[in-house]
Amino acid sequence: MSEIRTAVIGVGYLGKFHAQKYSGLKNSKLLAVVDKEFNNAEKVARETGCEALTDYHKLLGNVDAVSIVVPTDLHYEIAADFLNHQTHVLVEKPITTNVKQAEQLIALAKKNNSILQVGHLERFNPAILAIEKELSEVRFIESHRLAPYNPRGTEVSVVLDLMIHDIDIILDIVDSEVEKIDASGTSVLSNDIDIANARIVFKNGCVANVTASRVSNKTDRKMRIFQHDAYLSVDFQNRELATYRKGNGEMYPGVPNIDIDKNNFDDADALKTEIEHFLDCIQNQTMPKVTGQDAKRALQTAIKISELLS
Repeated sequence: MSEIRTAVIGVGYLGKFHAQKYSGLKNSKLLAVVDKEFNNAEKVARETGCEALTDYHKLLGNVDAVSIVVPTDLHYEIAADFLNHQTHVLVEKPITTNVKQAEQLIALAKKNNSILQVGHLERFNPAILAIEKELSEVRFIESHRLAPYNPRGTEVSVVLDLMIHDIDIILDIVDSEVEKIDASGTSVLSNDIDIANARIVFKNGCVANVTASRVSNKTDRKMRIFQHDAYLSVDFQNRELATYRKGNGEMYPGVPNIDIDKNNFDDADALKTEIEHFLDCIQNQTMPKVTGQDAKRALQTAIKISELLS
């Protein structure tokens, strides 16, 4: 498949960026953008040189791949329709509103031999991509994801809106079953949980302390990973990675020096990388970095945390 016929369903704040990426990639032919608000669709269609639609059903069977960038409660229905027409799907996170729906989408993708990739965008943050070769015997993880209040996304709790990014990354890094979760949180500005903290204990002994807030006065997205020989600090917002590792010398008798290595990835585009990866998986018939199974596991953990907060 040399040129993949693509479309974007939902071109609000994030969806319009999906459309821009597809329209600029050589192996993608963006055919249409869809939005219930025709003015939104028409504006993005003009910018990207494609058709504007308000009904995605017109595309069923007529495109090879879609990005689904709509509210979470619509993910299942739209993704299922496209998978049933053997269309490859990139659906934004969280994959669905419940685990049963996630399992059904995974089964549909397998049945129809279609790629199902989930938009846990931080997995494509260059700082996260860079730490993969550095990880060894992770013992403790601390993450903070703080943001000012924004009505967009408040149809779900802060756990499913923001914390799920870090849950997905942590589950991928630790690669061990969850043994125990403790959580606390409260609503502040919305009718759902706006700030939450969870302590996740894994069967291999690793512990993760995860905090998310959408009522902060600043944006802060950081993760600190501690292992037997190093401390890794990831700044998602500024795309920076700092590695602190035991050196050969001594700072005090019996205490090793700390070697520091800092990297900045200013010119990286995580969304473009994510969509390029999606298209490459289609062309090469390979598994995506974030599978439906990965997204289901993150959703399952996020739901458990949410239940502890209710």
